[in-house]
Amino acid sequence: MLTLTQALHDRIVAHAREDHPDEACGVVAGPVGTGRPERFIPMLNAARSPTFYEFDSGDLLKLYREMDDRDEEPVIIYHSHTATEAYPSRTDISYANEPGAHYVLVSTADADGAGPFQFRSYRIVDGEVTEEEVRVVEAY
Repeated sequence: MLTLTQALHDRIVAHAREDHPDEACGVVAGPVGTGRPERFIPMLNAARSPTFYEFDSGDLLKLYREMDDRDEEPVIIYHSHTATEAYPSRTDISYANEPGAHYVLVSTADADGAGPFQFRSYRIVDGEVTEEEVRVVEAY
């Protein structure tokens, strides 16, 4: 299960809406070994595409060095889908290389009639996708 604060949830959703119609992407880092998402890090979609996201390699290297210096790890890796449901694509699955991370997808398309977005979380390990419950709390 992914547990995150309402504030982090809202920031991820806001980023997805702001970057629409392009896909948004980013990371929420947390202290190594805790599994607790704390630091919101929106990233630039270097692909600037409504159907694909790509972290800028230089920005990503800088982020990993910064997380290492702060004893952090990526707890959440998120991106948005602008025209489809919040489910990992084949490309998303092939690029998922952090087995300990929660992969959050936000759909900014009204794909299910349930409202303007979907917020879903997955574990992706060795190409296997497992959806998990998302629990939003006021604070840890």
